[in-house]
Amino acid sequence: MTLIKSISGIRGTIGGPPDDGLTPIDIVKYASAFGSWVLKGSPKKKTIVIGRDARPSGPLVSDLVCGSLRGMGIDVVDLGLSTTPTVEIAVPLEKAAGGIIITASHNPIEWNALKLLNEKGEFISHRDGQEVLEIAETGAFEYASVQELGTYDQDNGYLLRHIEEIINLPLVDREAIKERQFKIAVNGVNSSGGIAIPLLLQNLGVSTIAEFHCEPTGIFPHNPEPLPEHIAQFCKEVDKGDFDLGIVVDPDVDRLAFVQENGEPFGEEYTLVAVADYILQNHPGGNSVSNLSSTRALRDITEKHGGSYYAAAVGEVNVVEQMKEQKAVIGGEGNGGIIYPQLHYGRDALVGIGLFLTHLAKSDTSVSRLRASYPNYFISKKKIELTDNIDIDQLLSGMQNRYSKQPMSTVDGVKIEFDKEWVHLRKSNTEPIIRIYSESDSMATAEHLGEKIISDIKEILTNNE
Repeated sequence: MTLIKSISGIRGTIGGPPDDGLTPIDIVKYASAFGSWVLKGSPKKKTIVIGRDARPSGPLVSDLVCGSLRGMGIDVVDLGLSTTPTVEIAVPLEKAAGGIIITASHNPIEWNALKLLNEKGEFISHRDGQEVLEIAETGAFEYASVQELGTYDQDNGYLLRHIEEIINLPLVDREAIKERQFKIAVNGVNSSGGIAIPLLLQNLGVSTIAEFHCEPTGIFPHNPEPLPEHIAQFCKEVDKGDFDLGIVVDPDVDRLAFVQENGEPFGEEYTLVAVADYILQNHPGGNSVSNLSSTRALRDITEKHGGSYYAAAVGEVNVVEQMKEQKAVIGGEGNGGIIYPQLHYGRDALVGIGLFLTHLAKSDTSVSRLRASYPNYFISKKKIELTDNIDIDQLLSGMQNRYSKQPMSTVDGVKIEFDKEWVHLRKSNTEPIIRIYSESDSMATAEHLGEKIISDIKEILTNNE
């Protein structure tokens, strides 16, 4: 069993002994710690918004979270089966003090998690997350008397409200989308996206919607991370069904991937590139942000439109912080996460779909031709396992010294640039491994670059023995 306590929330496999798996005791403990942190920071705001994906464990976890918060005197607004970005939008609209999203995102069915939001509907900061963990470990929270128990309200209207806000965005053109009469296949991985995506498409005027795995049973038909290797069967359905495109999301609808009309994956890295291209066409000179492990294509597109590209440490909270600092008009992560600040500062597959379809409609082209118009890069993802006694920080320092003449970033691990190629080394927060991502204009070259870095690491380890 596994329980991972991080600054952004608590995630783990359901069951097992306390503090080893995500048990009822752990759920109550961390929900209570978050509630205590909320009351401390916002004593006049006593409302927390919650929502969940369709995992079978969701209702149980939700009941425990609601009970814990109400027991602390906090009012709960429960969106029920919802999406991560919908909860993020609901928090400020409800004038709430925070939010909890019950989802393990792209993790398999045996996982669940509590993702924690501040009063802006954004993921809590590193400092705030550390404080929540300290409250949980010390048990520094108290429950309310019977006269002060919190209230409970259900609100099932926020998904439609979310969709309405997307449709009302100036750069989402419903009429252009409707005129194209798109024929779209949707893969909702039997979670919240199975409800949200068809509803969005209907409201955008899409003429034909074919639903695949859109029953919110929580029984995922394949690995729910929307990567090409996991959606091969869906790609065949798109090709065979003569669709204009296919749409795939993860269980909580913050990651977005497209399938071309020929059944080929558009590439999750290029979701952000395509949306950014459209936004920057309308905001020439605007800035963009992604994380250090995302494709260089975003930088190329941004500079083409006269803007500046900035890279943040891996993690949504870091990307959002950098976007605010650089006043970026678009940002996100290469896993298919779109952050469009005109709506809110959170990864949102729904707004990504609205912007992408508008871009496609106005470009008057096919998805495959749109993809071919962008710089073509390939990312290789490798890792090297290390023994527990190895100082990973010292090892990364050795790599810095070895490539000291190259452009380099040490914001998050070590990222080394070689003209239009790069390699990014990061240590895992949960196990003794180094993740090695490398990018080039061919997969063979990217793989070779990754292998070269692994060889360098092994040589440094040998020399240090």
